[in-house]
Amino acid sequence: MAQQTGLATKGGSALKDVSGTGPAGPVKSAARALDLLDEIAANGPGTQLQLSTRLSIPKSSLHALLRTMTDRGWLQTDPTGSVYQLGIHSLVVSSAYLDGDPVLARAQSVLDEVATATEETVHLGRLDGHDVIYTAKRESMHPLRMHSAVGRRLPAYATSLGRALLAELPEAMRVDMVPDHITAITPNTTTKKEAVLEIIDRAVVQGYATESEESCMGVRCFGVALPFSHAAVDALSVAVPISRLDNGREDLIIETLLSVKARLAAVHGNSMVR
Repeated sequence: MAQQTGLATKGGSALKDVSGTGPAGPVKSAARALDLLDEIAANGPGTQLQLSTRLSIPKSSLHALLRTMTDRGWLQTDPTGSVYQLGIHSLVVSSAYLDGDPVLARAQSVLDEVATATEETVHLGRLDGHDVIYTAKRESMHPLRMHSAVGRRLPAYATSLGRALLAELPEAMRVDMVPDHITAITPNTTTKKEAVLEIIDRAVVQGYATESEESCMGVRCFGVALPFSHAAVDALSVAVPISRLDNGREDLIIETLLSVKARLAAVHGNSMVR
């Protein structure tokens, strides 16, 4: 019988035993390294003091971590050597993820098809917790500035991509996925939970979701969940400037998205299409 250590959780169960088979808590240094990457990715570069404050990590503890991650290429500094930002190895790993993801490989032709048909900006996104992360993009044939780079994370409730995916969930889960207190991204972001849930309910009936100037001013987006698997976690959207949007163009975009969704559902034997 393996000898157990005295480490235990508040509930009294051992965190680990010397055999390595017992439950274990997170490795503190590894957790801090990941937190550091997440913080810089979400909120931008910072000095050692700024990052220490933002992450509530003692400056003395952070120093060795920053040095190690810089040496390994996960982080790099500015010319002054005092401001830390993501390093080239972060790009290498993220590119490997994009190259190896089977859904992204299958979605390339769909992105091209929708971009050609609509001549507008097309996004692919994936549900991650309460957010949606942009995983691929096709630029509009027309001038359009959108802060929607691959890897960007936005709340699912405020995007057509996210709303389309939330519409595929059971009602009780949809309620849990929309926060009680919503932070506005733009002056037009819907901040009442009940109103957001009503918008998602309409997406359930229509088969597609919309948002107008809620994540980017001057832009309306239309999104559908993609049935690449039994559980919908990927979605496709078209973003178009409101100034270029008339009823005929809106109908074309919606019909194109619903057609792609229906065809994929038929190919993959999925019953997502309503």
